Amino acid sequence: MTRTPDITFPELHRVGGAQTVVTAVPVVIAIGSNLGDRQLHVRRALHHLMAVTNVVRVSSVYETEPVNSPPGAGSFLNMAVAALCSTTPEALLSELWRIEALLGRRRGATNAPRSIDLDLILFGSLLRSGRLLELPHPRYRQRNFVLQPLLELGLPWVDPSTGSPLEKLRGAGNVAGWGPIYPGHRRSRR
Repeated sequence: MTRTPDITFPELHRVGGAQTVVTAVPVVIAIGSNLGDRQLHVRRALHHLMAVTNVVRVSSVYETEPVNSPPGAGSFLNMAVAALCSTTPEALLSELWRIEALLGRRRGATNAPRSIDLDLILFGSLLRSGRLLELPHPRYRQRNFVLQPLLELGLPWVDPSTGSPLEKLRGAGNVAGWGPIYPGHRRSRR
């Protein structure tokens, strides 16, 4: 199995007079909102992500129908962000939850409408399976509302679980019918 090496960006930092190298890990974060002012929530989430990571690429925004949500749930705005992160996956997940709370997310029933949803999809080539965090995200391959924006980022990554290039996921599921709502944004069916 061949894997694309992680992209690393070492930076020198002085700690107690000594130099240490901090390596930034490439990550993908999915952003979604289907409650309240969805555009504002997505913009604010991106703003907060820029404060805790080094955002390097941002996908278009896609409008998608909810999947497995309660009847009457509104459509989602979804996008993906590629960033560089110099913390642990658990610390980044904690930051994502903090941002969600700051933007009004109240955890309730599974798939219930939410002001903001931030999912850690990939953390370099790390494989992790735990109670609170699984990497890569366990369902990203089946979620076109994650796949389409992720693939739009044009990253030369491989799926850490399979070793296959992410580009091979293009066309998985039903992506036919995805089209622009207006310039810079895309509309799709999940």
